[in-house]
Amino acid sequence: MAEKRDYYEVLGVSKDSSAEDIKKAYRKLALKYHPDRNPDDKAAEEKFKEAAEAYDVLSDPEKKAKYDQFGFAGLGGAAGGAGGGFGGFGGFSMDDIFSRFGDIFGGGFGGFSGFSGGSSSGRRVVKGANMRIRVKLSLSEVVNGVEKTVKIKKKVKCPSCSGKGAVSEADIKICDHCHGTGTVVHTVQSFLGRMQQTSVCPVCQGEGKIITNPCHECHGTGLTDATEEVSFKIPAGVQDGMQLTVQGKGNAAKGDGINGDLYVLIQEEEHPELQRDGNDLIYTLFLSIPDIVLGTTAQIPSADSKLKIKIEPGTQSGSFLRIRGKGVPDINGYGRGDLLVYIQVWTPDKLSKEEKAAFEKLRESSNLSPKPAKTDKNFFDRLKKMFS
Repeated sequence: MAEKRDYYEVLGVSKDSSAEDIKKAYRKLALKYHPDRNPDDKAAEEKFKEAAEAYDVLSDPEKKAKYDQFGFAGLGGAAGGAGGGFGGFGGFSMDDIFSRFGDIFGGGFGGFSGFSGGSSSGRRVVKGANMRIRVKLSLSEVVNGVEKTVKIKKKVKCPSCSGKGAVSEADIKICDHCHGTGTVVHTVQSFLGRMQQTSVCPVCQGEGKIITNPCHECHGTGLTDATEEVSFKIPAGVQDGMQLTVQGKGNAAKGDGINGDLYVLIQEEEHPELQRDGNDLIYTLFLSIPDIVLGTTAQIPSADSKLKIKIEPGTQSGSFLRIRGKGVPDINGYGRGDLLVYIQVWTPDKLSKEEKAAFEKLRESSNLSPKPAKTDKNFFDRLKKMFS
């Protein structure tokens, strides 16, 4: 399978191109590779689909933002390779393209004569409604990836009539108006000359058939409500607000149509001790005055285990310790973030008489008077260096 090309490269635009420039670039390619201009040319058809796929993402502000930040993985593409359950745009048919972007071509390009959409009868393929759910993930699930199983209420094929919508096969008649194709063809005039335009049959509503005796269970729709378990894999490194696609797990379609898709919106649960900053994790470690002066060892949490670290004598409050590779994996496979330990000295607000006397005696020591180095004084420079 050929590797996907960058969407900006496909349309020949840059990331800072305006919405109008993106639309113009797509229209130019769509007209160049339009099936009516390139009959029986599979290469042109693939170029046409590729341009439509790129435009579908780059013309949608939400999809474009996710693509700019995460690449194909932000659209669910990476998950398809990892677990087989997710996919991106790949299921688009020619009918989908014309129905979604018909305004791009003007009056003369509403459809494409002779295109069957993968059906031997030439009838348009109907797709079931998409669904969207929200899935909460713990930090451990985000770091390691997880397989989830959820129950969803959806439309399924009627078990009584097997989705036919009729009591029996004899109760299904071919539509006389469209002769079973589900579409009717009109001849229109465009700037390219006389062209044929396809539209949905107004008599059978694209079904290509008429039901004379509807199923008593689904009343002729071919669909009923049911609860179904759906399992899917979520890759490591996803972020809050990211949306993944499980193809074919949405609502069923009428007749011989294909199922819609299930969109999974990711919601990260807040960790009680760790904060996420991109692919890095941050933990605040409070130490006593003796521990930070004399040095100690401390046990700290990571995403799914405990780590033991050494605190060197004289470690300054406000400093960071970096534990490499203990953060969140990059969703695009570019390594893993770090765990940053922020050191803070905990100062008691109440002392016993003995403790207070001990501190009074220590205060007289010149060695305990602050003598900050230049690097200690410039907190912001140290902070920038830590995160660079």
